[in-house]
Amino acid sequence: MDLVGILKELTQAPGISGHEGYAGDVLMKWIRPFCDEVRMDRSGNVIGVKKGESGGGSVMIAAHLDEIGLMITKIEKGGYLRFTTVGGVDISILPGQGVRVFGKEEVMGVITSKPPHLQGGEEANQPFKLTDLYIDTGLPEDRVSELISVGDLVKLDGELIELSGGCIAAGALDDRAGVAAMVETLERLTRRRHGFDVYAVATSREEVGGIGAATSSFSIEPDMAVVIDVTIGMSPAVPGRRGFELGKGPVIGIGPNFHPKISGRLIDLAKELDIPYQVEPVPQPGGTDAYWIQVAREGIPTGLLSIPLRNMHTTVEVCKLEDIRRLSLLLSEFIASDLMSLKEGLRCFL
Repeated sequence: MDLVGILKELTQAPGISGHEGYAGDVLMKWIRPFCDEVRMDRSGNVIGVKKGESGGGSVMIAAHLDEIGLMITKIEKGGYLRFTTVGGVDISILPGQGVRVFGKEEVMGVITSKPPHLQGGEEANQPFKLTDLYIDTGLPEDRVSELISVGDLVKLDGELIELSGGCIAAGALDDRAGVAAMVETLERLTRRRHGFDVYAVATSREEVGGIGAATSSFSIEPDMAVVIDVTIGMSPAVPGRRGFELGKGPVIGIGPNFHPKISGRLIDLAKELDIPYQVEPVPQPGGTDAYWIQVAREGIPTGLLSIPLRNMHTTVEVCKLEDIRRLSLLLSEFIASDLMSLKEGLRCFL
């Protein structure tokens, strides 16, 4: 499967939390050949259904489709745009950043601030505040007011770059890398027999509170679920105990947010198939869609697979293609395994 091609399309498609439609359209094109049914629900989740052979149960795999971004709050004299953040945007990365403003037309712009030549005293050594920054589109004020309104969304521009060693860099790899892994999992399942129905869900609004995961899991009511997300990749700025190495395989979550038998099955399969993997202890629920799925209805047993990602929540997020491929291999093998026996054992945590 052309992972780079999928990721180029997915990362360039706008999908800021609450407005995932463009990215959803791109995804539906990619998953239709592998699914019996594809739809977008009222919460903006893209749901692909692949029927199993036995009909004895269902498994949900979920990766969030939305991304962080900006929202216009004011048009100032001269046509300059003030903005606020949508999701966890690091203010320090914004100065000098290229953006795409989605008004009546798509408008390119750059984020800028007072030039360093005009900063005096302690001002020059202080970090920027959001109120210091504005977007310059190059358009005159009347044209800006014609095309752009308060509330319009802004995508941080970051084209996909192929780096050395099988790595790629782009914006929105959190979690379009996980969405791509989900696509490849579906493609792998076309060559495998599996008993359970598979619900592949690209969830909306994860970056602002897991809303899409909550609504979709309530509606689908699967017997079990596996969430695909990213986790902190090792870099010089990351404490050793917090990061995971790129190229050493997917990261399996362990902790109270995850059913131990699902985590255990994933680990056993990775060992059996000689798939490199890493383990992430997660002592507190939260941070991914896994929490919102776990607590839906009377509770849905849930697991977590993560892709190590450097520079998270920037326009130069870096991951390794091999980690995506290994994750999809492990997940497809999990789905093709005897999920009926696992389902029957999920009532017990021992």
